[in-house]
Amino acid sequence: MVDNKNEIIKVCLLAGKVMLQSGAETYRVEDTMVRIAASFGIDNPQSYVTPTGIIFSISETESTKFVRILERSTDLHKVTEVNSISRRISSKELSLEEASRLLKEVDQLKHVYPTYIQILAASIVSGCFTIMFQGGWVDFIPSVIVGGVGFSAMVYFHKIVEIRFFAEFLASIFIGLLAYLFIDIRFGLELDKIIIGAVMPLVPGLLITNAVRDLMAGHLVSGLSKGAEAFLTAFAIGAGIAVVFAFI
Repeated sequence: MVDNKNEIIKVCLLAGKVMLQSGAETYRVEDTMVRIAASFGIDNPQSYVTPTGIIFSISETESTKFVRILERSTDLHKVTEVNSISRRISSKELSLEEASRLLKEVDQLKHVYPTYIQILAASIVSGCFTIMFQGGWVDFIPSVIVGGVGFSAMVYFHKIVEIRFFAEFLASIFIGLLAYLFIDIRFGLELDKIIIGAVMPLVPGLLITNAVRDLMAGHLVSGLSKGAEAFLTAFAIGAGIAVVFAFI
């Protein structure tokens, strides 16, 4: 008989919650939870993960625990840390209490870069994408400015508007208007190249990647839901640019 069943469940759920909130694939979350439970002597753990919730039980006959996931972001450092803790648990290097303590520390970590660093990175990336998509160097600086303004707008609207996809929609409108203004004053040559480069920091690349990986792993519900979320985000970006083109 395994002792401390409730503590094992708490550790597994905490590990799964941290990973899912940090952008991990659902199949990776399930696998990690099962491995942790098995390492602590659970014979037949059961886990089911969707992008918005985690269902876990230590056996088919035991009561099931559920954790609701309301917020998700991208923090691959946390995913790496939880994976490292999971491997240490599997190799019997950590006790249940130590694993719980380390996971709580990871949950409290704040490794997100300051907003100004994110905006600076988005600006540089925008200019580089413009060149990559065969834009001229004369459009590099306009793309840097437009991309930085667009990403700043998205960050700002995310803070004041709780409706998902609305921030991306408004940010893309800003990008389209500013890019058109630069072309109108002859600060840049190719409108399409500037816009393409500037919207790239808004594109949901991680969502698309995770959706494909989940589908390939057979997690159809998670794969389709993440794919739908990525599609709606991409649609919001495209709709914002289309609105600008409709009125210029």
